[in-house]
Amino acid sequence: MKTEVKKLDSTKRELSVEVEGDIVKNKFEDIYQRISREAKVRGFRPGHIPRDILEKNFSPEANQIVIKELIRDVYSQAIKKEGLNAVSVPDIYDIKLDKTTLSFKANIEVIPAVNLKNYKGIKVHFKRIEISDEEVRRYIDSLKETRKVDSVDDNLARSLGYPDVGELDRAIRAQLFLQKVDLQQQKIENEIMDALRKDLKIPLPQSLVNRQLEDMLRRAKLNLALKGLPPEKIEEQEKTLSEELKPQAERQVEIYIILSEIAKRENIPLDEHTSGRVMELLLSQADWQIES
Repeated sequence: MKTEVKKLDSTKRELSVEVEGDIVKNKFEDIYQRISREAKVRGFRPGHIPRDILEKNFSPEANQIVIKELIRDVYSQAIKKEGLNAVSVPDIYDIKLDKTTLSFKANIEVIPAVNLKNYKGIKVHFKRIEISDEEVRRYIDSLKETRKVDSVDDNLARSLGYPDVGELDRAIRAQLFLQKVDLQQQKIENEIMDALRKDLKIPLPQSLVNRQLEDMLRRAKLNLALKGLPPEKIEEQEKTLSEELKPQAERQVEIYIILSEIAKRENIPLDEHTSGRVMELLLSQADWQIES
């Protein structure tokens, strides 16, 4: 297989591919055998039709199947050979096929190179977590409002599944503590990403931005529907929502590219868990500043 990559811009590449010989011949052989088993030609039983008769009657169909299946297989091998991290569906064109050779070109978007310098020892700020009696009281007051309970006593605790007020108090403190841990985790991760993104100018693959924006827009419209907004009102807001969400979508894509670059440098596999693994690494190597 011969491959060649031409850089069109910072995120687009033109991939030229050519395969010849047995790869193409064997694919034609496989396709004509499949056609022979299903084809109906007067004077011949299925599976016993001579090759020249098959080619005379079914060559356009065979060519299309060869092109479809061979390009699919060869394209995957080609981007792997060239080390291209493709993020878009390829635009295939300039296809040429004969009995022994297949060639084509593909325009694709790729994750751009990132001039990421030091990502270890990023300074993050951790604030000690404390739960005040006032916070517990406000939480209990909100429970009283939803359950129309006038007093905080063991009856209230038992109605919520706890044996007494003391256990209820401890459960509330634990719940509030976990909430604060989650908020602080998000704050620290944002600190890390802001530090990594600072002064970086990353060209963003538009296909990734569009995909992220579509997903965010779909979730936003679902939330509006769950709040009771009529479909026609949601559609009226779609353009505004899209404009508001686009910067967030671009930020998410930028973060994905940065984390992918770190994963590559740290030999972390690229899968659905990559972002979490990379963030764990960054947190473990961060310079923690404890605040009172």
